Amino acid sequence: QVQLVESGGGLVQPGGSLRLSCAASGFTLDYYYIGWFRQAPGKEREGVSCISPSDGNIYYADSVKGRFTISGDNAQKTVYLQINNLQPEDTAIYYCAKAPIWSVRPLLPAEYDSWGQGTQVTVSS
Repeated sequence: QVQLVESGGGLVQPGGSLRLSCAASGFTLDYYYIGWFRQAPGKEREGVSCISPSDGNIYYADSVKGRFTISGDNAQKTVYLQINNLQPEDTAIYYCAKAPIWSVRPLLPAEYDSWGQGTQVTVSS
C-alpha cells in the first residue's frame, strides 16, 4: 500500500526555519519523483520542489529558490524540505506526493498520483 506521510509543520515566527519530512512506503523511490507542494487558503496548489532519488535531479520553483532545500535519504525512504527565512506568505498546507520518473513537468501537481495528508505551516509573529 502506497503511503506518504508528512511531518514537521508548525507555527514559526518570520525569519524562522522548519524542516519538513515526507516518509514514503509501499513503493520504490528509484522510479519516482517525490515532490513538495503547498496550498494556501483560497489559492491553487503549487509545486515548490521535487527530487528524483535515483539520479539526484532536483527542481525548485522560482519563488522559493535560495530559501528551500530538498534532500532525500534513500535508506530511510524519506524526503526532506528545509525551509529557511520563513515569511508570512509561506503559510500553507504542505504536501508531498509521488510522480513517475518520466514526468516531463515534475513541478506540476497533475503529474502526481499519490499524496500525503499534508502538514500545516503557519508563519506569524
